[in-house]
Amino acid sequence: MSEKIIHYYRKTEPSHSLLPSSKEQLTALGLGTDAEKIMTVETESCFNVKMTAELSGVQKERLEWLLAETFEKGSLHLEKSAFDSNKIDGAFWQAEFGPRMTFTSAFSSNAVSICKSCGLPVSRLELSRRYRFVLSESLSEEAIKTLKRMLHDRMTEEEYPGALSTFDNGATAAPVEIIPIMEEGRSALEKINEEKGLGFDEHDLDYYTQLFKEKLGRNPTDVECFDMGQSNSEHSRHWFFGGKMVIDGEEKEETLFQMVKATLPKGVPNNSVIAFHDNSSSIKGYECNALRPTTVSGPGSVVVGKQELHPILTAETHNFPSGVAPFPGAETGTGGRLRDVTATGRGAYPVAGISAYCVGNLNIPGYELPWEDKSFVYPSNLALPLDIELKASDGASDYGNKFGEPVIHGFTRSFGQRLPNGERFEWIKPIMFSAGVGQMDARFSDKGEPEKGMLVIKIGGPAYRIGIGGGAASSRVQSSENADLDFDAVQRGDAEMENRMNRLMRACCDLGDLNPIVSVHDQGAGGNGNILKELVEPVGAVYDIRKVSVVLSFTKNFGGK
Repeated sequence: MSEKIIHYYRKTEPSHSLLPSSKEQLTALGLGTDAEKIMTVETESCFNVKMTAELSGVQKERLEWLLAETFEKGSLHLEKSAFDSNKIDGAFWQAEFGPRMTFTSAFSSNAVSICKSCGLPVSRLELSRRYRFVLSESLSEEAIKTLKRMLHDRMTEEEYPGALSTFDNGATAAPVEIIPIMEEGRSALEKINEEKGLGFDEHDLDYYTQLFKEKLGRNPTDVECFDMGQSNSEHSRHWFFGGKMVIDGEEKEETLFQMVKATLPKGVPNNSVIAFHDNSSSIKGYECNALRPTTVSGPGSVVVGKQELHPILTAETHNFPSGVAPFPGAETGTGGRLRDVTATGRGAYPVAGISAYCVGNLNIPGYELPWEDKSFVYPSNLALPLDIELKASDGASDYGNKFGEPVIHGFTRSFGQRLPNGERFEWIKPIMFSAGVGQMDARFSDKGEPEKGMLVIKIGGPAYRIGIGGGAASSRVQSSENADLDFDAVQRGDAEMENRMNRLMRACCDLGDLNPIVSVHDQGAGGNGNILKELVEPVGAVYDIRKVSVVLSFTKNFGGK
């Protein structure tokens, strides 16, 4: 048989906060009339199962056993929605959201692995969520748009207009565009800079215009421009941290980075193993007893063995992403920092994490504090401090729980005040601090040099806009005018996928002297423009960018080059 998709529907209980939070969101946006129209909310799940062969009776029974709720077997139905069984006479609004069809989700890859172990001919299995809002009368178009934004993450998910018949959406890569700098000069570069949010400042625009027009004598492609926006972004190069400091017209002797490095002077004995390079810092450890697997290719026993382990520490902030989209922003603050631990040296082991938050005045309803000024206005492209505090905390803990790393320490601060001279001091753009400790086999503290003939391998999930080039967001001013670009610059977490990646990295490290990894770096906001060059410097490499797995909504603009 040709591959087809079957649908299993399972009735679910809506979360206790779904109805009140929906009404609260509508009311906060001036849509209180629509909020009053919502009477109840019903939910169900839909398992979209792609089959490669017809199921036998035994296989069908086995699949339904896997998908059914443990104590509510009768709530699972093939090709029959609970919404259809319970007809509504009055007004209602119904919607379904699921993963974008251009990539396989971590849920699907795990589910397919289980199905194959059970002898089931399943090639893909995606879980979508269905909502039905029972209404006193129809909602306005603006209210429906608001609910859709609230019910799904448009970066990783999409609305399913009906039951899926295929996962193929016909997406194709856009052709490479030529930027006419030779004909139009700097204005051509200004145009793509604005359209793509590349973060070029006045110096960048002048420099790149001169580079292509006078030195190279040719027009750049949009791919080259996008690449330069990432690899030379503030996120990737830290221009401010490493740049000259001129205060009151006087240039200081040291940059900020030089001041920090001065705390560990060269030639002075210390216990530092890694400092001011690589993805984490490390100090000298000890030979100790460690549990070592007897096999890394499958289940097996562990034995106690001697291993010299260096403790490592890394810390970073995920401020802007946590302000724009607190839950996924903080989620990947944890995830990105975990990648840093794993990608230290030739591979390392994560151990435990720390999360901390600094936000503005909380303005907790029913809990007014004397220093909180109700007249303070907050940017429309950033979440409110209370939302950041709640959702960012949930995001960081959620990622750690799914990955398997405990968050063992943290702190939080809130502050906002207007001084007598009229100045306002407040954490409007929040601080989301993530740190983590780990351990590294002493044999893997130094990365190897690239050589001709070596392979560069990317592992992990698909790249979103941020993974192809969101780093440029750090080089431009965030505002409500480019809120979509700001939203695109927030990474999306996939803790299950990172857990699987970590298991592979751990297996390589557990091979000891047979560890195949020569050098490893994690790909974050700097995207391909940064990491793929940094990894092979100075010998270079050849890459086929079209083989990078990307998400549909950004394939046209960023993934097809």
